[in-house]
Amino acid sequence: MRQLHLLTTKWLQVTDLYKEVYQHLARYVPKIYCLGPNLNPQSEDLLAQLLLQAPLEWYLCGEDPSTGLAKLEQNNQPSQLCGHVFRVGEPTYSCRECAADPTCVLCMQCFLGSVHKEHRYRMTTSGGGGFCDCGDTEAWKKGPYCQKHEPNISDSCQEDPLAHLSTDMIARCYNVFAIVLKYAVDMLTWDKEDELPPGLEPPDRGDTYYCMLFNDEVHTYEQVIYTLQKAVNCTQKEAVSFATTVDRDGRKSVRFGDFAFCEQAKSVIVRNTSRQSKPLRVQVMHSSVVAHQCFALKALHWLGHVIGYSDALRRILCQVGLERGPEGENSSLVDTLMLCDSKMWKGARNVYHQLFMSSLLMDLKYKKLFAIQFAKNYERLQSDYVKDDHDREFSVTDLSVQMFTVPSLARMLITEENLMTTIIRTFVDHLRHRDLQGRFQFERYTAQQAFKFRRVQSLIGDLKYVLISRPTEWSDQLREKFLEGLDTFLELFKCMQGMDPVVRQVGQHIEMEPEWEAAFTLQMKLTHIISMMQEWCATDERVLIEAYKKCLTALTHCHSGFTDGEQPITLSMCGHSVDTIRYCVSQEKVSIHLPVSRLLAGLHVLLSKMEVAYRFPEQLPLSELSPPMLIEHPLRCLVLCAQVHAGMWRRNGFSLVNQIYYYHNVKCRVEMFDKDLIMLQAGASMMDPNHFLMIVLSRFELYHIFSSADCRKSYNRENTNKDVVQQNNTLIEEMLHLIMMVVGERFEAGVGQVEGCDEIKREIIHQLCIRPMAHSELVKALPENENKETGMERVIDCVASFKKPGVTGRGLYELRPECAKQFNLYFHHYSRADQSKAEEAQRKLKRQNGEDMALPPPMLPPFSPLFASLVNILQCDVLLGMLGAVLQWAVEPSGGHWSESMLQRVLHLIGMGLLEEQQQLKNSSEDHDVSFNFTLKISRPGEAPSNTASVLALLENLQNAPHLEVHKDMIRWILKMVASIKTMRELTATTYTVTMVCDKDKAERKRKAEMARLRREKIMAQMSEMQRHFINENKELFKQSLEELYASASTSTSLEHSPTSSDAALVCVGPRRSRPREKRQVVTCILCQEEQEIRADSKAMVLAAFVQRSTVMSKNRKRPPHDPEHYDPLFMHPDLSFGTHTGSCGHIMHSHCWQRYFEAVQAKEQRRQQRLRVHTSYDVGNGEFLCPLCECLSNTVIPLLPGTKGSNSRLPLSSCEQPGLGQWLKISGQQIKAMHSAHRKLQPVGEFLPVSPYSSTIKEMLTTFGTATYKVGLKVHPNEQDPRVPIMCWGSCAYTIQSIERLLVDEEKPLFGSLPCRQDDCLSSLARFGSACWTAASQPSVQGHYIRLVAALIPDPQVETSPCILDIDMLHLLVSVVLSYGSVHSQDSSGLSVDAVQLHFFHLITVAHMVQMLLTSEEVTMEQESGGAEREEEEDICALYNTLRTHLGSSLPEVASGWHLWRCVKTGILPYLRGAALFFHHLNGVPTPPELHAICPGQWEVLCGYLSLPSNLLQLYHKSLSLSLVARHFPRESNSLIDLPDDYSALINQASSFTCPKSGGDKSRAPTLCLVCGSMLCSQSYCCQTELDGEDVGACTAHTFACGAGVGIFLRVRESQVLFLSGKTKGCFYAPPYLDDYGETDQGLRRGNPLHLCRQRYRKIQKLWRQHSVTEEIGHAQEANQTLVGIDWQHL
Repeated sequence: MRQLHLLTTKWLQVTDLYKEVYQHLARYVPKIYCLGPNLNPQSEDLLAQLLLQAPLEWYLCGEDPSTGLAKLEQNNQPSQLCGHVFRVGEPTYSCRECAADPTCVLCMQCFLGSVHKEHRYRMTTSGGGGFCDCGDTEAWKKGPYCQKHEPNISDSCQEDPLAHLSTDMIARCYNVFAIVLKYAVDMLTWDKEDELPPGLEPPDRGDTYYCMLFNDEVHTYEQVIYTLQKAVNCTQKEAVSFATTVDRDGRKSVRFGDFAFCEQAKSVIVRNTSRQSKPLRVQVMHSSVVAHQCFALKALHWLGHVIGYSDALRRILCQVGLERGPEGENSSLVDTLMLCDSKMWKGARNVYHQLFMSSLLMDLKYKKLFAIQFAKNYERLQSDYVKDDHDREFSVTDLSVQMFTVPSLARMLITEENLMTTIIRTFVDHLRHRDLQGRFQFERYTAQQAFKFRRVQSLIGDLKYVLISRPTEWSDQLREKFLEGLDTFLELFKCMQGMDPVVRQVGQHIEMEPEWEAAFTLQMKLTHIISMMQEWCATDERVLIEAYKKCLTALTHCHSGFTDGEQPITLSMCGHSVDTIRYCVSQEKVSIHLPVSRLLAGLHVLLSKMEVAYRFPEQLPLSELSPPMLIEHPLRCLVLCAQVHAGMWRRNGFSLVNQIYYYHNVKCRVEMFDKDLIMLQAGASMMDPNHFLMIVLSRFELYHIFSSADCRKSYNRENTNKDVVQQNNTLIEEMLHLIMMVVGERFEAGVGQVEGCDEIKREIIHQLCIRPMAHSELVKALPENENKETGMERVIDCVASFKKPGVTGRGLYELRPECAKQFNLYFHHYSRADQSKAEEAQRKLKRQNGEDMALPPPMLPPFSPLFASLVNILQCDVLLGMLGAVLQWAVEPSGGHWSESMLQRVLHLIGMGLLEEQQQLKNSSEDHDVSFNFTLKISRPGEAPSNTASVLALLENLQNAPHLEVHKDMIRWILKMVASIKTMRELTATTYTVTMVCDKDKAERKRKAEMARLRREKIMAQMSEMQRHFINENKELFKQSLEELYASASTSTSLEHSPTSSDAALVCVGPRRSRPREKRQVVTCILCQEEQEIRADSKAMVLAAFVQRSTVMSKNRKRPPHDPEHYDPLFMHPDLSFGTHTGSCGHIMHSHCWQRYFEAVQAKEQRRQQRLRVHTSYDVGNGEFLCPLCECLSNTVIPLLPGTKGSNSRLPLSSCEQPGLGQWLKISGQQIKAMHSAHRKLQPVGEFLPVSPYSSTIKEMLTTFGTATYKVGLKVHPNEQDPRVPIMCWGSCAYTIQSIERLLVDEEKPLFGSLPCRQDDCLSSLARFGSACWTAASQPSVQGHYIRLVAALIPDPQVETSPCILDIDMLHLLVSVVLSYGSVHSQDSSGLSVDAVQLHFFHLITVAHMVQMLLTSEEVTMEQESGGAEREEEEDICALYNTLRTHLGSSLPEVASGWHLWRCVKTGILPYLRGAALFFHHLNGVPTPPELHAICPGQWEVLCGYLSLPSNLLQLYHKSLSLSLVARHFPRESNSLIDLPDDYSALINQASSFTCPKSGGDKSRAPTLCLVCGSMLCSQSYCCQTELDGEDVGACTAHTFACGAGVGIFLRVRESQVLFLSGKTKGCFYAPPYLDDYGETDQGLRRGNPLHLCRQRYRKIQKLWRQHSVTEEIGHAQEANQTLVGIDWQHL
């Protein structure tokens, strides 16, 4: 402490502080840092704090820093900016209503305290970097502050924070900051490896070097790991850790030693990695250089920490950083850092970017100064970035988003630094490949250029930030600079106009697919920019006029280069003629890229929308426009699309098809297809419609068809080939469609008189006319603006209604019925497929509503004045000539020279004309004459020589043509319209005619409905007649089948309801057991379809089954796994820490059929392994196969056995003679003694060996299933001789029963009758198999098991280790004892019946279970209900309890209320009794009492009766047993999956703070939550891989074996995805239980809508888990989707 003080006093007095501090650092830094191969960060940090940072802090404060810094903090006024820097994966929130743009985000704390959580918000996960914008008033339209950052009213007078500090304090800060920052900058930008900057040379230097490996984004992890293992011979694990660190920090020393030693490693690394690409960057650096660089990073951290205490210090640091050095321009420390950015390593960049963010960007004044420096150096920074290979997030250019999105800063940079021009010019400079005309050329596009092109695109992002908020008021300077930027932008567009031209291939197919993606990528990236430019122009009239002129000049300039060698021609038709040029799209070059034309089209619409065209016509060059020039290129583009549709460009390959697809696609169409259409409308509105149509015909190459005098005589095409006819038909259809669009598309504000939202409404209506759609589908079908908004939410509710989803599926929007009349079959954004779907859906709807089937065109809004003349296209001579021609061909069809869709389009056009006329008539005032007279034109016949029929006459002709049934309704609608318009013209009062039309309509509809009804009745009559006829012919058959039906129905009913004897209740165990139904069981094999009766001596029949280890009911997941070789599974512990579950799909086969099938599967697998190395959805090596019928995953088969035949002892005693309990205990004691002695002498008990009653195939199957259960349950190699085989089978039977009983309770279903038959069959096969499996095992070993099992109940001196009664699960004990008794009984001559023994055991174990419960009961106070009814039980239970107390001394508490004890016992024992009922029912085949088929009161008595127990169980209690004590709870609660939070962002937040447990505090990339136990794991990463059975597996796979016996259910938090895993090679993804407000999941969190837990879906996942169906679900998913098989699940 004293030394520190002395040092600081010395520093305070010296003149040259800079030199002093440098000397101090030169002395101590190499002594603290980098002293050996293994860095020790803890001690380094401690020493650095003491020796290096402490003196600086003392000097800074002039006193003890702990008090000095605290004072500063106290006086500080905290900033209103939050400035929280985001971690990777942290949730960020943006308000869709209030954010100025999508980059404005809040951290979780600020969001929860803001007004925006009630708004429509978007939630995303951060990629790291970037900070919270809370408190920035320019970022939010409203609600800029959360509660925490709300400014106080008092400090509204923003004083200078430096006012609080004394002048010498300011001077000291200034000195320290200047020295430390200069030191850090010098060291981080230092590029010599072996010497230090002047003033820092160490007093003594040794020969110690580091071999430093740097990160690049070219080499993969695997390459680096492999190279390191070779170069510095380290293990795989070490190499992985090196690679991880290099990837995270950007560099890592891989070797420490003398120069030669390090140089050798360097040469190996360079040699090894230079083969594939450029070599890895490696440097051999002197340890003192590395030491100073380490401390430089620490110093920057320290600066960031210190300025956190006070705004004043932050100001001083900013000032120091931005102060110009002696070299003048770009010499400040901040500039130096920025310009050396790409030379630094990742770690250094991150540290200084963080410092910039916490200093320069948190202070508005300095943010502005920094932005100016950034803009000045913009071009250099971007060029460095393009050459660098690190991702954008590690480059200083990434900070542009923090400055350019602030509207005031962006405007200032445009006006003062001419930023807009700089960005565009930098962008154009990087795209150097041009052709002779100066257009971009992407043809020969190398990987290197592609990489560069990707990086250059970030410039477009910057331009987008600058333009994202439109100016409200313009200064002259802003106008000037914006227009200058626009000029540069037009230069860029000129290079794009006409790029990637295509020429039609004739003859042979194109050889090389041309590169088309780059040009479209460019177009897509620029789409929003183009729209934003237009929006900027729209906010100021002067700018708009100037921009329009500039754009027109650019277009004229482009065209002057285009008209090369196109000779003029004159077209004439219908008495009109026009001059144009000869040009064939199918022969010349044509390009789909026309950005200049399209920008002009956009500006032209704005002239109309802003009414500039009407107010300042003199300033616009409208009179000089040449409409044919404007429409030429867009028209060529549309013709190209038509010809591609017509199949004329097939030989040009896929690249052209893809271009056409994107041209119409929602991502590009706004600035491509839509604008071309507008350009045609603009041109046509300034031309004579006849001229326009002739040019269109000429470009479509259809002019010769329609211009010939006799074109109506189905134009002479007999001699042309079929393909050409087909092509021409399609072209005519496409051309008619184009005319419809030019006249009918008026929903763009400015073209028609509409609002902006009308356009979106219309889009939504037409999407929903195809089918009801989910929210996400609609969003995808609508174009997004630059803020990622579609504007759908504003209008969706007035055109659609929302339908919520069920447990599967998603919420759907359905069209409101009143909107259907706005449907336009020829909507311009429909693809061919959409159009036919929509037509079908709408006709179906009309059929359901009983309306006629016509789909007339909808009413349209009027045009804006600038476009008003477009309607005249409908009534011009050329169009009418074309319509007439098509109708004439339809009247006299000859050999496929016209098509129905052509006619449909013509009818639609006529309909449009009529509607237009009707509208104009309605809207005109009396005196004002309507110029649009379509009806007149269509009823006028042709001119003299040819005298062709009028359009109207042709329509009337067609009305009765038999081949046009489909179009009748439409023709009828048109003729009706004509009539009504005529009357409208005649009458001034229009009301009368309208009603008349309606009445007529109604009458017509009625007539149709009546006809349809008669037709239906006739058909029904015919059908029933045929049926009767058929039955008469096959009388015998029907009679027979009916009789059988009745018979079977009666037997089943009698069996279900009537007990066997007249009044006896059904009993399933004991000597009074009801007789099972004596019926033959006949089943059919699914493989050979043969029927077979199940008998002990016949061929074996088997059920496909799946055995798996399970922990679903486990109450103790912490128990260490047992050693499979020595573990004894005889007794199951009551915590069921893991069991073996058997499930089946219930399909039955012959055993030999199954064996043949399985052998075929194995053979196929061997062949497949030689061909492909991927996994299938089942693992044949483990005996897995798919059920041949339902493809359910199975891994063994259970033999089906006949039921037991009741008491089959050889000396039957009648039931009354069966011994009581006491007597039976004596007999069984003697039996056990006999067995003991026999086992000792190794001879069989009794005089003979039992004969197995089963046929050889059944025996074989008994072994098969037993071995499979043993193998899976214990995870050992199969060994059919192992004595544990039968134990595992009994355990599996008990565990399966328990899990099914729990399932029934959880789903509140009755005990019997509600199980699906597959589970029913499975249980009875298991129980019967269990009772027979001793026949396949060695008898003495089964008897040995029996003896040990009984010893747990009745102490036996000859059995040493019997477990305590509290450590045995009683249902497992019951099942094992009952099933193992068979081996004893087979040699028993005492005449005991099996039933009596079963009952005695059952009673004994039931008492034991009650004792178990009483010993573990705890004091719980429950409200006593009305007593009286159960007095006897209460007294008995108290008696038993007190007996236990006397035996155990006072370890049991005294209990006053017997009622309470009885309640505990009754609820606790119920699961056991229900399990026992299931077991005995399936074992003995006794029918079940009907009361247990429903959930109703009185179940207890029925259950006890069925199990032949007294309903007061305590009557069983005869003698007490001596015991020891442990506490446990009954009944066991059902396990459930963990509770998830309602709001998904809580999970994201939890995951973002989760660090990888292995790589020291590093953030996990794929945090994954186990839904069974709630652990968070670091999935899918090298750091957390562990070894399992000699194979590297990821954290999740390893966890499944610890937690779920190989099966796992996880939630991948960042992806919002549920993951099912089973074993190492199987897995699938499952829909998450989180839904947004629109009822949809969001896998991958792409949409960002807030997500909430859907309980039903979570319950469904839980049910899959409880039913043990997860593995089956994975199998089905993998069969359905082959891509899932290829994923390396074990690495997750």
